[in-house]
Amino acid sequence: MPVTLQDIRDSADVLSGNIVPTPCLRSTTLSEITGAEVYLKFENQQFTASFKDRGAWVKLCSLNAKQRENGIIAMSAGNHAQAVAYHAARLGIEATIVMPNHTPNVKVARTRGFGAEVILHGDSLEKSFHFTQTRVEERGLQLIHPYDDAQIIAGQGTIALEMLEAQPELEVLLVPVGGGGLISGVAIAAKAIRPEIEIIGVQTRRFPAVQQTLSGKPIECEAITIADGIGVKAPGILTLPIIREHVSRILLVSEREIEAAVLLFLEVEKSVIEGAGAVGLAALLNHAERFKGKKVGLILSGGNIDMLTLSSIIQRGLVRSERLIRLHVSIPDIPGGLAEVTALFKRSKANIIEIHHQRTFTTLSLRSADVEFVLETLGPEHVREIQETLKQAGYRTALGGNEEMKTPGLHSNL
Repeated sequence: MPVTLQDIRDSADVLSGNIVPTPCLRSTTLSEITGAEVYLKFENQQFTASFKDRGAWVKLCSLNAKQRENGIIAMSAGNHAQAVAYHAARLGIEATIVMPNHTPNVKVARTRGFGAEVILHGDSLEKSFHFTQTRVEERGLQLIHPYDDAQIIAGQGTIALEMLEAQPELEVLLVPVGGGGLISGVAIAAKAIRPEIEIIGVQTRRFPAVQQTLSGKPIECEAITIADGIGVKAPGILTLPIIREHVSRILLVSEREIEAAVLLFLEVEKSVIEGAGAVGLAALLNHAERFKGKKVGLILSGGNIDMLTLSSIIQRGLVRSERLIRLHVSIPDIPGGLAEVTALFKRSKANIIEIHHQRTFTTLSLRSADVEFVLETLGPEHVREIQETLKQAGYRTALGGNEEMKTPGLHSNL
């Protein structure tokens, strides 16, 4: 039977007192940046750091005594796995979780930490699912599907109930889309409560399965994405008709756009958001004119991101914004030559992170050295000021890799 608003309200009763009623707050800074009135639903504050707690608890509570006794099995890239493992332990149900081989370590470790048996199998969710089905048949386990299940959909839909209760005048919801469980539940609830609201899904360009299916195109996905929580190669049988009926369109975002959104959440909201949870902001930033002046709700679906990945995003973001640069400077190869340049950096208020000094791999004259400085700066304008200071002192500089110095100005001693 189709999921209804009443099913979602019944799920809210089941969830009451068993999950975190996460805040839905206006972001002043993101509103200023985007031109929309932006409201954030912080599902990364759930105990397992994702919205999956909702559907997992509702589904597990619907099992009968025999199903609980036999045990359950789930396949997941991480968030569904953690939620099922944690809530199964709370209910005294033995859980087996099948995860793809490339699942981030933080998600694997936390899932095992909740007491579940974790099996790493396959290079994709699809391969993991086929393996999971064989275990269902062999052991008689109850499958807890991550998205293609009525109770799961109803549980996820409670997010919309909370958002519209807190912000009843929301005009648009931007929702991450993988298999479609989240957006299906949210769309059913939101459209029933506020028919004029627009529901827009967001997928990564590397896994546009729902968008391609709705467009009548063959599904073509890549192998991996930073938004691993929505890296799904096929929409659900239950979810696709719901999406087709209630969702106005699917927007696609690139890996670089997702990285920028993760970093912006960290800087502006001081919140750690994983790639899948940041796609809504990525879409908003890259389609700002479409949403200008509208009340837009973003669902920050999760915060489980590998620390090495987060570290790389931060470093790459600093480089792209020119707050971390590599600056090549040609200096005279004489005593005190390096000290003179570092004094100029001090005067320019640039922080030196690293220095690489070499004489051999360069086209400069024999009495010159190519020195690469890794600098911490305040951004592009500051970088130009630093280069101008060096130029006025007679030094040639170039940003980036090992290309030959091309900036006019040659030190008098070279």
